[in-house]
Amino acid sequence: MNYSHSYIPESDIPRTTPVFQHLVDTYASETNKLASVWSELRDHQLEFRPHTRSSSIRQILVHQILSERRFFAEFLGLAEPEPDVLLPPGSQPSVTAYVERVVGLARSRLVPLAAGDERFWLTEVPFFDVRRQRIWVFWRRVLHTAHHRAQVGVCLRLLEDRVPATYGPTADVTWSGADPTTTLDAARRAQP
Repeated sequence: MNYSHSYIPESDIPRTTPVFQHLVDTYASETNKLASVWSELRDHQLEFRPHTRSSSIRQILVHQILSERRFFAEFLGLAEPEPDVLLPPGSQPSVTAYVERVVGLARSRLVPLAAGDERFWLTEVPFFDVRRQRIWVFWRRVLHTAHHRAQVGVCLRLLEDRVPATYGPTADVTWSGADPTTTLDAARRAQP
């Protein structure tokens, strides 16, 4: 994958034991993808909602920041900022302010995540009304983030704006060597 910007470069990702390195790497990568999608937005688009019962884009961004803090503080047990200081200041923060805030909060989580050992990751913790291992909660968070990132991607498409690559090329972003599987022949191909 070729990304035009890396909000958390690989050199800033702390190292941990090989068996858990993928957790820290994935969190940084997913944050980069999230920031990439959000960065395509323009400030005047933040109140857009694709349907009257849908959240606005701004509501999705706010939810992402607030719910991510809840997962990491309440469920994983990491030290997190107080809720009152999570969101960018002002009644209508800019897209850039939201991107900077979500990336800054993610950066502060990398070292604590890298410090997690087997006992930490496999310990069962409260998760809403059940108990789950921290590693399970972490992956649920990653999936939750991907869900909301996709919502913003759909809004970008409905607004007829560019949708950046996340896991592969889009109609707007591709590169030499991108080989999407969009046909039966492509699905049948075998790697040498």
